[in-house]
Amino acid sequence: MAIFNYQTKSMITRNRVKCAEFRKLSSFPFWDLPFPSYTSDNSHLFFHFVLFIHILTNCSLFISGILVDPGEMEKKMLLHLTILILGILSSSSMVKAEDPYKYFTWTVTYGTASPLGVPQQIILINGQFPGPKLDVVTNDNIILNLINNLDQPFLLTWNGIKQRKNSWQDGVLGTNCPIPPNSNFTYKFQPKDQIGGYTYFPSTGMHKAAGGFGAINVYARPRIPVPYAIPAGDFNLLIGDWYKSNHKGLQQYLDSGRSLPFPDGILVNGQTRTTFSGDQGQTYMFRISNMGLSTSFNFRIQGHKMKLVEVEGSNVVQNMYDSLDVHVGQSISVLVTLDQTPKDYYVVASTRFTRKILTSVSVLHYSNSQTPVSGPIPAGPTYQVHWSMQQARTIRWNLTSNAARPNPQGSFHYGTITPTRTIVLSNSANLINGKIRYAVNGVSYINADTPLKLADYFNIPGVYSMNTIQMSPK
Repeated sequence: MAIFNYQTKSMITRNRVKCAEFRKLSSFPFWDLPFPSYTSDNSHLFFHFVLFIHILTNCSLFISGILVDPGEMEKKMLLHLTILILGILSSSSMVKAEDPYKYFTWTVTYGTASPLGVPQQIILINGQFPGPKLDVVTNDNIILNLINNLDQPFLLTWNGIKQRKNSWQDGVLGTNCPIPPNSNFTYKFQPKDQIGGYTYFPSTGMHKAAGGFGAINVYARPRIPVPYAIPAGDFNLLIGDWYKSNHKGLQQYLDSGRSLPFPDGILVNGQTRTTFSGDQGQTYMFRISNMGLSTSFNFRIQGHKMKLVEVEGSNVVQNMYDSLDVHVGQSISVLVTLDQTPKDYYVVASTRFTRKILTSVSVLHYSNSQTPVSGPIPAGPTYQVHWSMQQARTIRWNLTSNAARPNPQGSFHYGTITPTRTIVLSNSANLINGKIRYAVNGVSYINADTPLKLADYFNIPGVYSMNTIQMSPK
């Protein structure tokens, strides 16, 4: 009995030491411990949980030892050690977990609408014009089944998505066979290490002139900081020139040897007039994309400054602008603070570099506004090419900011790379066999019967040549 009491006192003393150590450790912020950046979002929590359980069981082990003999204690220690090893192995398996999957099914059909007041055939996706917005997070795996119910072959391209190591998902005739009528194709791609606003649109024929386009928003992962305060909300603005002519009629017009006619109007999200509502004092992100066929536009908001924060998926030096030029295929993101007198304000997009100016006027509505828009529509630049070029030079990559990864965008030191070859490109338009053909360095592109990617993969000769385009204009 004396020996048992001695052992008990000894174990109680050791237990006090261990529990004191535990109290110190339990006050340590385990959840803030650094963990390798390549882990999945929850694996570091599991790692710290295992560490926490190990300390807890180490303390409770000595408490339980008061009532058992030393041999039983050794068994308990072995059991806890086994649990700890299994926990570590489970944690390592979680590190290799895949990124989330998101599944979509889109059906492409014809419909009838009157965006410019004249009924015309348009292309719908799931009955919508524009098509559904694709909201995803960096590295999400996107599985999208596209069903083509048109009477023509069809493809969608994901403008700005890099398609790393899977260019055959890009959705253009150089990499994909078109989806035949009444058939489907499943796109599988990932916005790997990307953030920002992008778009998708048809790449076949003149389908883009009939719709079938939409917005892609790639949001940063929750643990990746962004170089600005999180806005109260965001708006997608799909702005572009529009024609009253049917897309098949435009195709025939081009095939006859003539150039594309002047557009009939400008649409914002498929309409001539749209309203964007927000609360006074809040800041909102406007994701602006040029979905047109041939025309640049200038964008401005009456009485409000715009802070440019992102262009084509890259965070940029944050400058303030009264208006911004957006060119065909380009996407930008600006922050706008509703810091003016509560009323409604004009949101304007007008064509650039055209003799005739087309203008689309929408409305920014303060939620506490009782006053409709008033005053003259704010004027913008028209044909000043130099002005546009000067503005473009103010848009610079933010080399100190991260993008989709924690490391700064400028950490790759591109400026220290020694160029081994310089390529100068010049465009032109010439009559070839009675038709206008646009060319780069004197070479015009024609879609091959065999997609270039297939020809490359299977080494099919005669489909393309690597030396067709010269490194400088002829």
